Amino acid sequence: MSADIQLIQRILPHRYPFLLVDKVVDIDGTQSARGIKNVTMNEPHFQGHFPGNPIMPGVTIVEAMAQTAAVMVGTALEMADKEMLVYFMAIDACKFRRKVIPGDVLELKLTTVRGKPGGKVWKFSGVAEVDGEMAAEAQFTAMMDLPKE
Repeated sequence: MSADIQLIQRILPHRYPFLLVDKVVDIDGTQSARGIKNVTMNEPHFQGHFPGNPIMPGVTIVEAMAQTAAVMVGTALEMADKEMLVYFMAIDACKFRRKVIPGDVLELKLTTVRGKPGGKVWKFSGVAEVDGEMAAEAQFTAMMDLPKE
């Protein structure tokens, strides 16, 4: 399974400038997925981070991982158009390994550590890569605020 930008926007409430994943591919149910983020110079954080030396902020890389996880779960559980919200509960073992700059294609590889359909609390492990080189890694816990049927 995969999710293009139209499906992503039907699952996530995020919009520009905070929608940080362009597509999600290789979705294996609620177990794993790979998000794609095309990093471009026209993103607003590059105005101040840093002038003359644009670097994608680490927190936005972690947020892109979280959005990929939410799209994975939302796609698998058919949550399009159901106003699902997702909230961070914890971020653990977060490390940054390389700069991410305009022109990079950020690959966000996510796996589910804990969580099941119908459950509210999920834990994920993520790795962000550029050209096969690790840019960041993190584990994070999120609460899925699923709408009542």
